[in-house]
Amino acid sequence: MTKAPAKASKPGGLATKTLVLAGLTIFTGLVLAPFLVVLINAFKSSEDYSQGGPLALPSTLYFQGMIDFWNRVEFGEKLWNSFVIAASVAVLAVIISVLNAYAIGIGRLRGRTAFLMFFLLANLLPQEALVYPLYYLSKQFDLYNTRLMVIIILTAIQAAFGTYLLSSVFRDFPPSLLEAAALDGAGKLRTLIRVVVPTSWPTLSVLFTFFFIWTWNEFFLPLIFLIDNDLQTVPLALAVLQGQREVDITTTAASALLGIVPAVLFFLIFQRTLTRGVMSGAVK
Repeated sequence: MTKAPAKASKPGGLATKTLVLAGLTIFTGLVLAPFLVVLINAFKSSEDYSQGGPLALPSTLYFQGMIDFWNRVEFGEKLWNSFVIAASVAVLAVIISVLNAYAIGIGRLRGRTAFLMFFLLANLLPQEALVYPLYYLSKQFDLYNTRLMVIIILTAIQAAFGTYLLSSVFRDFPPSLLEAAALDGAGKLRTLIRVVVPTSWPTLSVLFTFFFIWTWNEFFLPLIFLIDNDLQTVPLALAVLQGQREVDITTTAASALLGIVPAVLFFLIFQRTLTRGVMSGAVK
């Protein structure tokens, strides 16, 4: 028996794949280039930077810039403040989003369309429009210049987005699981805890990760509501350094590296969870 000849790959398809791969490689390089420049200059002294410029590798590893920045702005305290605020907001926003979305998406709350429009409009409002009323309320309740006020504000903002997102997810929740829980005698709260949350855990993990990173990078609201130096966060510490020193590029690069590393580490730790959540949403 004669074997059928193997089909030759189309030249056009191979060329398209090569172009796409080359384009993605160039795009990745453009995205990573600023981080690479920061990494190189963070370990340079001022003299080394003046001699070799921003793109030359450091002749010796220089850590004094990081040490000076850490001591000058008390960076350990800023890290703790950012972690407390970001973790609190991420946990509370996910919990509130789940409760709201459960009532709107699965509970079939009356007027749910109006509620979803409200949460959508809340996401569209610029933070500048919220500053004065929030400042007034914080003064009235004696919460100005406290971490609690920033946590409350950012939790409300993030929960508005989370509610809008999870409502569409819960709206397509499998009815068979809800009916099986009802047949077992589970109430609404038990169904939420034992059925809905475990089933939606990948999506909730993605939401938690984004809430944490978004809150960690928040600058404007902490700038307004955190006045004392011992309450400020990492982005505020970086801005203070840029205002104090005008030309010290290496110290600025060291501070940028220290500000980026915690968020990158958090992302790497939860990378597998994030990937599972995205893939789960794609399969669904």
